[in-house]
Amino acid sequence: MSFLVSPGVHVKEIDLTNVVPSVDTTIGALAGPFTKGPVSKIVTLTSEADLVNNFGKPNASNYEWWFTASNFLKYSNTLKVVRPESGFLNAGEASGVLVQNDDVYFASYYSETGDGQVTSNDWYAREAGTLGNSLRLEVCPSATAYEQDLGVGNLVNGAGAVGDTTITVDDADASGFAFQVGDMIKFHTNDSITATSNGAITTASINLTVDANSGTIAVGNRVIAAGIDEVVTVKTVTSQTALILDKAITIADNVSMAFSTYASVEDGNKEYEVTAINSEVLTIRLKDDADSGGLQTIIPDNSFITRRWRFSDRFDGAPRTSAWNTQNGRGAGDEIHVVVFDGTGDITGFKVDVAGQRTAAIIETYGNLSKNPSAKGPQGDSIYYPTVFFNQSDFVYWGDHISTGTNWGTDTTTAYTELKPITLVTFTGGTDDFAVTQGELELAYDLFADAETVDVNLVLGGPSSGVTNTAAGQDTHVTMITSLVEGRKDCVAFVSPYRAATVGITNSTTQTENVVEAFELCPSSSYVVFDSGYKYMYDKYSDVYRYVPLNGDIGGLCAATDGVADPWFSPAGYNRGNVRGAISLSYNPTGGERDQLYRARINPVVNFPGQGVVLFGDKTALTKPSAFDRINVRRLFLVLEKAIATAAKFQLFEFNDEFTRAQFRNLVEPFLRDVQGRRGITDFKVVADGTNNTGEVIDRNEFIGDIYIKPARSINFITLNFIATRTGVAFSEVGG
Repeated sequence: MSFLVSPGVHVKEIDLTNVVPSVDTTIGALAGPFTKGPVSKIVTLTSEADLVNNFGKPNASNYEWWFTASNFLKYSNTLKVVRPESGFLNAGEASGVLVQNDDVYFASYYSETGDGQVTSNDWYAREAGTLGNSLRLEVCPSATAYEQDLGVGNLVNGAGAVGDTTITVDDADASGFAFQVGDMIKFHTNDSITATSNGAITTASINLTVDANSGTIAVGNRVIAAGIDEVVTVKTVTSQTALILDKAITIADNVSMAFSTYASVEDGNKEYEVTAINSEVLTIRLKDDADSGGLQTIIPDNSFITRRWRFSDRFDGAPRTSAWNTQNGRGAGDEIHVVVFDGTGDITGFKVDVAGQRTAAIIETYGNLSKNPSAKGPQGDSIYYPTVFFNQSDFVYWGDHISTGTNWGTDTTTAYTELKPITLVTFTGGTDDFAVTQGELELAYDLFADAETVDVNLVLGGPSSGVTNTAAGQDTHVTMITSLVEGRKDCVAFVSPYRAATVGITNSTTQTENVVEAFELCPSSSYVVFDSGYKYMYDKYSDVYRYVPLNGDIGGLCAATDGVADPWFSPAGYNRGNVRGAISLSYNPTGGERDQLYRARINPVVNFPGQGVVLFGDKTALTKPSAFDRINVRRLFLVLEKAIATAAKFQLFEFNDEFTRAQFRNLVEPFLRDVQGRRGITDFKVVADGTNNTGEVIDRNEFIGDIYIKPARSINFITLNFIATRTGVAFSEVGG
């Protein structure tokens, strides 16, 4: 209420409790080519396990980038990574296609209704790279595809003896199904009871009335009749003429039926896998047993066969009509089952076509999904199969409907039922391209450019030669990195010399010259930190030793320092500068060589016998003498600037008067006193009054706060003077 009209008590709250917030200081950033993962999208990692899960393991082409990330995560728990767009392609059913990430897929490829927008592929790998070529996917689109009894006319002819690995069949059944590689089959005899339906069932029903039959119909007998393609059994025998089935059927009046006992051949009801098909000759083996030697018992001629989808034991039953479709009067037979598995073993180490590895090779299973884009699950969530795969799958995207002409992707009252075999999708066309160009790297690093939307503090250069192992390549790469952090002005970048400057060279003089010459080309900046080389470390994923750039470790030391002290403490020396996981260094500079490096803005990393590998410098890449030529001072100001700027946002659109200025001073000064108490600064002064907020400033709708800081300085040089005196002389006489 702006004005009071009548007497009364009116309560207002004025919040003067604002404080300067704490800010993150340990978030790293890196771009580099990896074996998997989204392309051109920032992914936040918290551990090496995260790195493996999201971007794969290191290989001979990308290990420098990979271990830069991994080494940083040894010190910090937050790293943002971008996989550059290069020549990577996602594997697909028919060909490779580049789908960079989920955002691109949803915007350009996904269709909520109707067919997908990638007509060349029904399915394709979720992540670009050759690893996707290992993917396989099977869709079970109907109950008949799930399991089927092959009746009269589908007999085993001359099956033969124990040990036979091939059988000859007549696979022409009424539905047109043929056997497929991977099918599971059982053999059984048929003690058949014949009967005739009494009264047509024109809509699906589980109640069946029959005329007098040739024998006694019992619970568990299987029903064989024209138009019944899936396995249907008798659930309840009310009388010999009134039966209740376990599944609904639709048949005409006076249909001749057989009620089969389907007694198993005396082989323990064993199940066999079809491993090859040559016309009507099936090669088989005992399920998940490569050494079975074939048939376990004699299979008589004219035995019956039940064929089953090889992954059916992963599901509770066959796909049918979803509850949502039934309740809403939509089309029948909308459900499908889908299994994603490893075809070549490159993803899991297991292949589904190797006996005993079937379960291990299965990556994902999805049961009772719908072909209907409107279908919902019990919790109201979509069960439309493209949507489920987009929301849940780690491995595949949907590209286009598997089949046309059967209402897939349509909300219809017409049946979806499709009595086609299992659809096997083999992924192909996935490609890698680890030879990333400098331009591609720059586009990836550009994703970190916006300081308002992307919070990073420590930018890692990775292989600092970029894509060429030369001083010129390093200059191009470092210039790009420098431009990034100078533009943001809220983070520090870390770069190492190009690989050939130190690795493979035994002469330390030459190494020193190479490193100095390389960094002389690089621009001056207080936002960049140079180190002296590469460390030698063990790669447990490939069981080899590798040289990797040190900038991941140096950036990590800053993060570790923040954990044990504060950002304004130097990350160097024996207390906070110990490099982890280094067996040795490619270049271990001597004292004189360290002098040369330091004069050239390069921080030596030194292997001291018995004391480990230590960062032995805390310079920034600034060429002019300044407080900002030290890492601790630069990071101190980054913290102060970011924290106070964040707090100052709450002064926007307030009046530029003494109240607001006093509020600002009361906000900033306690924060700076706290930093002073924690040894970050030695003194400070905050000016926000009429002296700097003049009438002209106020009329320009501006506010000025001047913050004077005396930063604490790190000790780089220690002089110890040992003075000998004559006996009898008091120290006070010579103490100076």
